[in-house]
Amino acid sequence: MGQMPSRYGGDEQEKFHQLLSQHDFNELKLIYKYFKNDLIYIVVSTTEIKQLLDFMASRNILNKEILLDRNGHPLTSELKEMQEHHKQHLLEKAMSRTLDSAGQNKDFDVSDRYMDLITSQILPFHKPSDHRLIETATKHKDYLLTAAGSVSPDRLFRWCRRLKCAPHAVMVTGVPGIGKTTLLKKLVCDWANRKFYQRFSFIFFLRFRDLNKLEKISLESMILQEYPYLENHLGNILQNPERLLLIFDGLDESVHEIDFRFSQLPHDIKQVKNVGAVVVGLAKQFLLKGCSLLMTSQPDRLAGKDISIFKRVLEVIGFLPKESRLYIERFFMNKEISEKVLGFLRENGVLYTFCYNPSYCWIICTVLSKFFKGQPNNDGQLMPSLPKTLTQLFTGFIVDVLAKHSLDKIKARSLLTSIGWMAEHGVMNHVTKFGKQTLSQFNVDMASKLLPEFMKEYTHFPEASFSFLHPISQEFLAAMVHYIDYSPEKLYSSLKRAKSFKDNYSELFLSFLCGLSDISTRTTLEPYLGDLSSDAAQDVLTWLQQEVTELQTLKKRRLLSICFKFFELQNKEFFLECLGSLRHFNIGLNNLTPLDCSVVSFMLQSYEEIEELCLGGCNLQREDVERFAPALHNIQSLGYNINMSFYVFRTHK
Repeated sequence: MGQMPSRYGGDEQEKFHQLLSQHDFNELKLIYKYFKNDLIYIVVSTTEIKQLLDFMASRNILNKEILLDRNGHPLTSELKEMQEHHKQHLLEKAMSRTLDSAGQNKDFDVSDRYMDLITSQILPFHKPSDHRLIETATKHKDYLLTAAGSVSPDRLFRWCRRLKCAPHAVMVTGVPGIGKTTLLKKLVCDWANRKFYQRFSFIFFLRFRDLNKLEKISLESMILQEYPYLENHLGNILQNPERLLLIFDGLDESVHEIDFRFSQLPHDIKQVKNVGAVVVGLAKQFLLKGCSLLMTSQPDRLAGKDISIFKRVLEVIGFLPKESRLYIERFFMNKEISEKVLGFLRENGVLYTFCYNPSYCWIICTVLSKFFKGQPNNDGQLMPSLPKTLTQLFTGFIVDVLAKHSLDKIKARSLLTSIGWMAEHGVMNHVTKFGKQTLSQFNVDMASKLLPEFMKEYTHFPEASFSFLHPISQEFLAAMVHYIDYSPEKLYSSLKRAKSFKDNYSELFLSFLCGLSDISTRTTLEPYLGDLSSDAAQDVLTWLQQEVTELQTLKKRRLLSICFKFFELQNKEFFLECLGSLRHFNIGLNNLTPLDCSVVSFMLQSYEEIEELCLGGCNLQREDVERFAPALHNIQSLGYNINMSFYVFRTHK
């Protein structure tokens, strides 16, 4: 921090050095470590030293920020004892359960397995995206290219350059399974373990799904319902709101209307109002003025909402590549196996693309463990082959679940038929949450031990609701039911409706339908479910063939969409039968993900010769380009003038 860039004037440099001289070396190290990202941003992004001087001189940094976060506020012995009890309670609640290598349930501290996540500041939402998982994969790549806007968990309430103050309300959003709740649990654990955020004397963690049981309540009762042991001390605790952090997890799960434009809000912690009014009252500082608020939500619930009250809005984008590697290493706890798994995934852009999402990374590791550990299923059978596609991956996941429960074929088929048609209904009608009445309508056995493997129950008011554990699994089950319980009329109707959806909403559903038409993939499921319909497979192939009759319409993203379905099918002969006459491919000006690159590479390798391939402006990186290497000898002409990374193509040729 000693030497200033030459662009700064002499007087400004002198002021800067005078400011630094007020602190000894150890203090400067502490300041730099604490504010490293902010200082680097200012030095790199501005030609005005005034911003840097204002940043360091406007506050008593050591007393107000660093020391407070390290040591916290002084408390009476009584409150200190209650704080310790509260921290221990939160640590116990933050424990998570997973399967160990022997397949047994095991509790673990979330801090022991937490991987750093990319959290990037975003603009307000204007409209919902119809396929957030695919969109997030693209954002993930964009982030890795720019490495801009990252905010780590311990900096959620740090000084904001734009506001020139610390935000009191923060919103964290992201697709399902991306790690929002885990991030919150990590924050709570680090606070309870005195690692950071000691400026907060108390943190209250509340879940919207638990609040769904309530209609009207006061803030005081809301807190005591979750933490009854605080009853005799809550009055004293709430006297200093600036020392409090309230966390509300899962706004998207709330059945209450929560409009941040509400004006009829409570002003007193004992005042009884509807749940939405209490939450908004906290956000707008009508209640506990000076407190901090942290909230999570899936993006679609925020679309079109006025969330300007949240001065910092972050989107969790997923793992950094090194964190994905570390996650896989910790999952297998065996260096040799984890290296083999990582090598396989690097070669498979489709599965690799979804490793950015912690939830899907777990599914991928679970399925691959059967191959790389040489573990048989519960019935003694080994998986037939390594999965290359998403269809094969989720087929392996379903097989693993069914084998673990050892259900007879009739019961397993019956349950997956009822769950499948409900999933299909949800996909066709944009529904992801289902009430008990809906489950009954589709004859879902709510007492089945298999149901929790696919769906999660939320205790809502006035009744419980269910959602699929993983959004992609809903689309897979929705596609699979057409092979379990074949109806040509239903299949035709679903294909027609799915094609009419915009913005790639039905992309995965249609791709799973195509992937399951492969006989070897269906054969993997048949030992557990009985015969799957070959007529359904033929109908899907006929539909896919009709989709490519007008070759001139297959341009850019549309071409990628069609080829993704052929990739899931993994039938090169059928691909050539449908697209064999196509010799010119233009997919330029698309931001290609690793998934796209693997799909295009598969397509190119199916041909003996391609006359022209245009990939200009696709923003490819070295690892993306390497996925094309096996097919480059088939290509006569490449369009590569827009992006210098295409020089790699020429060296390969």
